[in-house]
Amino acid sequence: MTIKRKKSKATEKPVWFITGCSTGFGRELATQALARGFRVVVTARKPKQVEALASLGEALVLKLDVTDQGQINAAIKAAEKKFGGIDVLVNNAGIGYFAAIEEGEEKEVRRMFEINVFGMSRMIQAVLPGMRQRRKGCIINVSSLAGLRSAPALGFYNATKFAVEGLSGALLQEVEPLGVKVIVVEPSGFRTDWAGRSANESKKQIPAYAKTAGAWRREIRADSGRQPGDPVRAVQALITAVESPKPPRHLLLGNDAYEGAMAKLEELRKDFSAVEKIARGADFPKKESKK
Repeated sequence: MTIKRKKSKATEKPVWFITGCSTGFGRELATQALARGFRVVVTARKPKQVEALASLGEALVLKLDVTDQGQINAAIKAAEKKFGGIDVLVNNAGIGYFAAIEEGEEKEVRRMFEINVFGMSRMIQAVLPGMRQRRKGCIINVSSLAGLRSAPALGFYNATKFAVEGLSGALLQEVEPLGVKVIVVEPSGFRTDWAGRSANESKKQIPAYAKTAGAWRREIRADSGRQPGDPVRAVQALITAVESPKPPRHLLLGNDAYEGAMAKLEELRKDFSAVEKIARGADFPKKESKK
């Protein structure tokens, strides 16, 4: 009689919990994670769209809308019950929106913030108790090059991704001492159909912005499906980063992301240097030391 041994905690494959797995990065990440033998919680607002992924490995398919706290709580509970805990949370769910600032529709903007920012923060708050208790884990927040530099027609989307950057920066300072890692992922243009699928645009378009926001919006739409970024290579890079002995805090993905981020740093350096005297002169004068 053969006795089947239980796997030890050290040999068990990590548990990845991924939001927004219907298409794009989320689906590719779930596919590759399962192919590597990871245990994966595959989530989507419409579970039928991701059911096929369950055949690729040890997967738990769950319905999840990150704007619904009840669904978040239920999904985390189900994941912890099945796998015992969550090792990696990937906050991938997100949408876009094209509009000049003056054209912005508050209802659409608020919906995007609910998904891109508040949905992410809800997920983080839901997984942290377990990660803190185990003193291990990794939280991956998918931002964008748009979280580092702004562009016409993307102002409101920029605002959500700048919020992701700011929240992530504070989070890592809070949780790294507790054994939890934080990685902010900043892709440039990838062939995920983001521009064609999940990004709405304002119904109100003002002619005065035709050569700025309008032109940029048309260019992004036209480029959909022809972006230089390869989602397969991006996901491979992300998994490699997570499994490295010292995961990066920021992970730029794509040549455009790297070059754009470096150009933004140089732009900021020039702007700051130009006003150094004014900036330094805004403090109370330093008291002269007594001789």
